[in-house]
Amino acid sequence: MNEKPNIQTIAQSLYDAFENKQAISPITETYPSLTAEDAYQIQRELTKLHQQQGRQVIGNKIGLTSEGIQKQLHVYEPDFGVMYSDFAFEHGAEIDSKRMIYPRIEAEIAFLLDKDLRGPNVTAADVLAATKAVVPSFEIIDSRIKDWKIKISDTIADNGSHWGMVIGSQISTVERLDFRHVGLVLERDGKILGTAAGAAVLGHPARSVAWLANKLSGWGEALKAGSIVLSGSLTPAFDLLPGHYKASFGEGLSSVEVNIK
Repeated sequence: MNEKPNIQTIAQSLYDAFENKQAISPITETYPSLTAEDAYQIQRELTKLHQQQGRQVIGNKIGLTSEGIQKQLHVYEPDFGVMYSDFAFEHGAEIDSKRMIYPRIEAEIAFLLDKDLRGPNVTAADVLAATKAVVPSFEIIDSRIKDWKIKISDTIADNGSHWGMVIGSQISTVERLDFRHVGLVLERDGKILGTAAGAAVLGHPARSVAWLANKLSGWGEALKAGSIVLSGSLTPAFDLLPGHYKASFGEGLSSVEVNIK
């Protein structure tokens, strides 16, 4: 089937799936020729639907930042989505997993910008110069596509499979960190789920943020001062089971915790 995708209709179905917590069939099954460009158009329409409910965009998440995941999905660059104030939580928050469909959790370094970043030639050094602080964070991802049976266009359209974020309570300045070597230990109820280093994110997390600034320049847009950018997961995503999660980052970045019921 080579039916032309109806951008608004698909966006509405994804929005309804988010609100009703009922997954839909993969979009790429109905529209096999759906391109990444089509999917970003769908994401933008989806964002408008969330904004109509008073949900304020507070920043962006970046996904697919590891070489392994890119190979798995046969893509050669990351993707991104937007984050909303309604689904941003503080360190130590309690979140009910029943608010989601197939939730998973990732530990990431969040960049808090105090200067605009406008591509197309933004570098990692530019990102660090524009960053007010970095903070340990969790991203909670969720797919509105049945059983996570996603291709790249499915996850882009579905807002990068984003659901929410948890931000740590202690900030660090970029001068204090060796981003490539900063360590991570991710635990659930004291049991280690995974370990990693910052270099797992495109070799340096700031490169991920630079990629996004340059990607947005294709639409004439920029990363704005005051926004939050999740730079990408240091480890594979883990199923979000009930329990207490802690992500401990070394090299002066502290930790972030969340309770899932």
